[in-house]
Amino acid sequence: MQRIVAGISTLEQHLETVKGKREVYRPPSCPHCGIKLLCQHGYYYRKADRRVQRPSLNPVPICRYRCGGCRRTCSRLPECIAPRRWYDWSVQQNALSARLDGRPVGGGGDDGQPAMRSTGRWWAWLQARGPIFAFSLRCRFRELGRASDFTGFWRQVFATLGLPRAMAWLDREMSVP
Repeated sequence: MQRIVAGISTLEQHLETVKGKREVYRPPSCPHCGIKLLCQHGYYYRKADRRVQRPSLNPVPICRYRCGGCRRTCSRLPECIAPRRWYDWSVQQNALSARLDGRPVGGGGDDGQPAMRSTGRWWAWLQARGPIFAFSLRCRFRELGRASDFTGFWRQVFATLGLPRAMAWLDREMSVP
């Protein structure tokens, strides 16, 4: 199942979509049994706004859908919220970009910035899955094929697509873990 809805790149856009057009988030079929009978089943709330310089948008509602067949629930996230991650894709991209450039990354984790341990996990994740991601992205986006090494490739991805859009596309094509 596609877990990420592409095109919703900010939390403000997400909140507007939830208010007005929440059908955008409805999955085409149940990820558990495949039946196409899903109905809105309320929301769950997620702490997705980690920025400290403006009033917080937390808690952010995430639409839930319930299958009429197996009675299980599922949901899909906007492009701006990373599945199973504390920080959104843009924060991760900034940390990974700094790591690619050899700059120090991470802080104490209490000032709105990710801790060094978190950025280390993201770096290990990118290195472990990077070759598979690179193959899939190069097959679809030919201009990314010009970068020969790991660092150059991810710099080019960050400059052209951005990590949120790249992960949304990979989620659609290969169900990213």
